[in-house]
Amino acid sequence: MKGLVAILGGGESGVGAAILAQKQGYDVFVSDLGKIKEKYKDVLSNYKIGFEEGHHSEGKILGAELVVKSPGIPETAPLVKQLKEQGTPVISEIEFGGRFTSAKTICITGSNGKTTTTLLTYHILQKAGLNVGLAGNVGKSFAWQVAEENFDVYVIELSSFQLDGMYEFKADVTVLMNITPDHLDRYGYDMQNYIDSKFRILQNQTSDDYFVYCADDEVIQKEIQKREIKPVQLPFGLGEAAGPGAGVRDNRIIINFNQNQFSMSILDLSLQGKHNTYNSMAAGIASMVFKIRDEQLRESLSDFTGVEHRLERFLKVHGIEFINDSKATNVNSSWYALESVHKPVIWIAGGVDKGNDYTMLQGLVTNKVKAIVCLGKNNAKLHEAFGDCVADIVDASSMEEAVKAAYYLARNGDTVLLSPACASFDLFENYEDRGNQFKKEVRNL
Repeated sequence: MKGLVAILGGGESGVGAAILAQKQGYDVFVSDLGKIKEKYKDVLSNYKIGFEEGHHSEGKILGAELVVKSPGIPETAPLVKQLKEQGTPVISEIEFGGRFTSAKTICITGSNGKTTTTLLTYHILQKAGLNVGLAGNVGKSFAWQVAEENFDVYVIELSSFQLDGMYEFKADVTVLMNITPDHLDRYGYDMQNYIDSKFRILQNQTSDDYFVYCADDEVIQKEIQKREIKPVQLPFGLGEAAGPGAGVRDNRIIINFNQNQFSMSILDLSLQGKHNTYNSMAAGIASMVFKIRDEQLRESLSDFTGVEHRLERFLKVHGIEFINDSKATNVNSSWYALESVHKPVIWIAGGVDKGNDYTMLQGLVTNKVKAIVCLGKNNAKLHEAFGDCVADIVDASSMEEAVKAAYYLARNGDTVLLSPACASFDLFENYEDRGNQFKKEVRNL
């Protein structure tokens, strides 16, 4: 038996890492300061993996030769600091999984659009017949799949928190969608720290690899000038397509790659709107690296059904449309959502503020929003930002209260938009729970 691997966090990524560690011959122990869900406790019990919840047995964890940490646990947590001070490696589940697979990887990050782009890329590759897995922030734990599946390619959505715990991992294709202020509370309210975290996705790439990025993003462009970029650069944007790269001409997306030019009308894309043109180009060019045929790519880009909780046009009740955009956990996401709605809006917003600057929303809110329903434990910042823009701002302490308030404020032809611009953890388990509760309460109207 190898030494002890301690897993901090008993969720999807932690349990996956535990199963892989056991398969690789390590002694394994899972520790969660909170409660572990019953379904994960059952899995750990079935695998005869030791676990604890509600506390950390610090002596045991400090004796581990390796610690795999959940991305939700900050680097500043006292136990993590202790481990690092004594020289114990603390890594992410993605880093751990990458040590035991030779599969190719497409790794996708960015402040916005990464889930849609990840799912769309996976859809393209799967439809083309590749043996492909979906992992990271979406799908099943990467480490769990490495332990029990045998995929040739993985499409992996990566948050900055996951990237922070990655050191030797190398992606074959990286996709960087955009960088706008997000999670600044985890980065000392210093934007450069957050930018550096996102650029970790490029670490260890060589000239044989590929870097797909948004050419229209000023932060990315500025950073590229400062850094040595080793992989082949594949920029995408709304201007003329680079060669290689992707762009738009005469309402057609154009992708140039390896002497091949792919062209398709943006009106035929299943995902409409400017932000989705970016998502489609990024997924398209990343997929072309894997020699997807033009007709396969065209079909996949036109029949993809979208992402739950992301601008999900859910239901109409008495002429009022309800849109579930619970996945909008930052200001930039909510900007896209508000920009895409062309009817008067009742906006449900709020939650755990991550150092948000709402200034960029004020013009849109003034022009489009009739009323705001603030859904969170502390709504002072929303009142302060939009008190002069909107006549009606009301507070709600539950989703039932928020949906009812929005319904009473709306009229036939209006849109109720849940697009919180904040994390969900003050009142909900996660953004999925928040979106599901929204849909349940809309159905109850």
